[in-house]
Amino acid sequence: MMAIPWAARVYIGCALVGAVGCALPALRPGAHTPWSAVALLAALYALCEFPARCPLLGRLLGGATAPMGAGSFFPVLLAAALLLPPAAAALTALPGALLARVEQRPAGVRRVWRTSQLLIAVWAAALVAETLGCDEVIGKGAYIPDFPYALLPAAASALTFCLALTALDGGIRIAAERIPLRRAWRGQPGRALAPYAVHGLAGLMMAVLWRSTYGPVAALFVLLPMYISCWVFTQYHRESAAHQATIRALVQAVDIKDRYTRGHSERVGRASVLIAHELGMAEERLEILRFAGILHDVGKLGVPTRVLRKDGPLTPEERRIIELHPEYGHEMVRGIGFLGEARAAILHHHERMDGSGYPYGLSGSQIPEFARVVAVADAFDAMTSTRSYSRARPVATAVAELERCSGTHFDPRMVGALVRALDRHGWQTAVTADEPGLPGRPGNVPAARGPVAAPKTVRAPRAAAGPPPAPDAIATLGDRAALPARRPGARVAPHAPVPPGGRA
Repeated sequence: MMAIPWAARVYIGCALVGAVGCALPALRPGAHTPWSAVALLAALYALCEFPARCPLLGRLLGGATAPMGAGSFFPVLLAAALLLPPAAAALTALPGALLARVEQRPAGVRRVWRTSQLLIAVWAAALVAETLGCDEVIGKGAYIPDFPYALLPAAASALTFCLALTALDGGIRIAAERIPLRRAWRGQPGRALAPYAVHGLAGLMMAVLWRSTYGPVAALFVLLPMYISCWVFTQYHRESAAHQATIRALVQAVDIKDRYTRGHSERVGRASVLIAHELGMAEERLEILRFAGILHDVGKLGVPTRVLRKDGPLTPEERRIIELHPEYGHEMVRGIGFLGEARAAILHHHERMDGSGYPYGLSGSQIPEFARVVAVADAFDAMTSTRSYSRARPVATAVAELERCSGTHFDPRMVGALVRALDRHGWQTAVTADEPGLPGRPGNVPAARGPVAAPKTVRAPRAAAGPPPAPDAIATLGDRAALPARRPGARVAPHAPVPPGGRA
């Protein structure tokens, strides 16, 4: 326990003493503890936790180490809280809690803490159920349960269980991580309430069937669908985590290769979501659009590094090379099914509304909606970030340039949505290069000494009256690949937003 703060040690010790105090009355002579029910429910809970400790069962369950996380399958414990006296109910959590998988070290201390926490929570839930007369309303034998009154003690028991676990979790975070009191429980009860309510309902069904004429065997049938649903839910989260890891790996690879645009991908993803919110886009599309913004430049992995990091303007040959990056990117992600519409955005985010973009010269509504969103977000962040070939411009200047090119380069709806989002939320400007002086020109200006000012969040006021930007200003203000002149001989697909052969 040397690595654990003393406050956490004291807290865990107090929890352990409390857990022993909760379970001890069941062991006293004359306590009339229903040992057969305690043993069966404890064995059921331990069986539910066992796959987390068994690699063979994990492989049989589709490659997962467990159908659910340690201590996450609570219907059995909530059924015990409704069926048994408080001290006896607390004992049912003991074997399963000791068997639960512990991912982080020190494993022994964490297992003791988790066991103590569960014993206290089950004891509190059983005490509330007993106080509300749950033993009478759930029925016994031929006596049917008293619905809907049986829902009251079951709901109160599940709520108590949830609040007890949440309160204890917040306490250990304060003691072990020194989190401020106001942040220790922020958002936790709200996120946990729905899952515990579902587990409480399943626990009530188990308790009612347990007390029925069919006996405990009938109660086991409640576990199977619940266990499968928990497994499916966990598999979904594992898949989502794998998706996020894939995206992060690709973005990190781009950032390593093109260090002058580090952080650009994340900001384009964020700006794309801001635009989508203003457009009222469906929630289920927002995450895919964020992926599109983050991965829009993944094709730069196929562009020579000397071209990406070159100071000053590109030659026509270098421009032709860099204009291939949308197609490179599309080829890289075309087999990633969960990206969906994002793949078309990666391929077409350099198309223009007037048809002068690349790689296929699409125009107007032929350009996929996601590509039109990402194009605006990409150009805006490129103009407001310092690059190897240009310094960051003010937000107002970038907005004025986007509006000037609205209808020719960009979709006016997307530009208007970004302007509204900036007025509402502001924007975090950033310097993406890491070279001294003008990025990309090492040794041009000595590196600044002393503290560096933090990035500022800037609102987007209208640009002050004055002469309009030069016609080619957007090419110098933005990403040199974001708004290029159309290259001679660009392929055109006038009737479809995807090239022939279905390469969307």
